[in-house]
Amino acid sequence: MITLYGIANCDTVSKARRWLDAQGVAYRFHDFRNDGLDREQLQTWTSELGWEPLLNRRGTTWRKLPEELRAGMDQAGAIRVMLEHPAIIKRPLLDLGQRRVLGFSPDLYTELFG
Repeated sequence: MITLYGIANCDTVSKARRWLDAQGVAYRFHDFRNDGLDREQLQTWTSELGWEPLLNRRGTTWRKLPEELRAGMDQAGAIRVMLEHPAIIKRPLLDLGQRRVLGFSPDLYTELFG
């Protein structure tokens, strides 16, 4: 089963969900805020995708972090921050079972499902 991870009120997640629905792709939506996130899963993602691509440095959650925390960010710190503030995870994250894909664009999803 395909799982789309994100936050329900995220515009990009909404676009991805609309695209998947319009194409008739069956998936389960996992909302970080409502459904949670565990350390083991996050460590798997950081091993596969890298912690830096997973960390959304453009959002308000990142800007609200103390400067010293942002300046000294490493993998352990990133995992800790993502567990405490799941809104800081770049989204959507599409879990295809054998592969994870970060972000959304119609071209990317067409390539994946076309």
